[in-house]
Amino acid sequence: MSHPPTLPPSSTWCPLVELALAEDLGPGDVTTQITIPPDATGRARIESRQEMVVCGVPVVCEVFRQIDPGLEVKVDASEGATPGPGVAIVSLSGSVRSILEGERTALNFLARMSGIATFTRRFVAAVEGTGTQIVDTRKTLPGWRMLDKYAVAVGGGANHRIGLFDGILLKDNHISAAGGVGPAVAAARARAPANLRIQVEVESLAEARAACDAGADFLLLDNRSPEEIRTIREALGDGVLLEASGGVDLDSVRAYAESGVQRVSIGALTHSAPGVDVALEIQP
Repeated sequence: MSHPPTLPPSSTWCPLVELALAEDLGPGDVTTQITIPPDATGRARIESRQEMVVCGVPVVCEVFRQIDPGLEVKVDASEGATPGPGVAIVSLSGSVRSILEGERTALNFLARMSGIATFTRRFVAAVEGTGTQIVDTRKTLPGWRMLDKYAVAVGGGANHRIGLFDGILLKDNHISAAGGVGPAVAAARARAPANLRIQVEVESLAEARAACDAGADFLLLDNRSPEEIRTIREALGDGVLLEASGGVDLDSVRAYAESGVQRVSIGALTHSAPGVDVALEIQP
């Protein structure tokens, strides 16, 4: 990627680095302290062990900064890079104790974030040429939302709302509690901030029409097959914005994209992305 997304403000994730280091180090790395002299210095590098989309390098740098500001940290692969196996991502030099103390925490961040970016890139590639966006959901690891969603963006996906505060999505429980699609949309339309679109989750053509008649801006077609979505699209016309969700995987995502939706939202991007294989190696 030539222009990767902007890293979220450090205030949203630096405390997570602090917490991760605290839980791993506790009162100290006993193995390193009893085997490595305090004045030992050396070099190490973090490298890829598979094809991947790199994501999380700034967080890795912050891990080692918090461990030891005296370490020299060199970035070898930027965010969004796609190295194959054996390529250096970050190089380190300085205290061997400090390098080892930060190893697992740094790799945990890099493996998860790069895993999400890599998984997202596979979905984006699967719908290439359709014009459909791949978007994430709020199914993120608690505390990690800003990093999870950043990783999706690095992988070429788009972010849905960050939380309940920056988007209106009337889901089935809102609709049920409000007395139906029409009343729910009407209530939202009467009170919605001017800058927020109203999206409504619907499960049938009848609900879709009711939502549109009530003034919905965007429809979420949840757990509908591509064939059902295509029927709804044809009935509503091209002027309605549609998003598909529910049970979409790499085998089916293109069929959903070709059904006529503008977006496909996939919770698995953040809740089920496999971590990539990365390693830190002390250099001779």
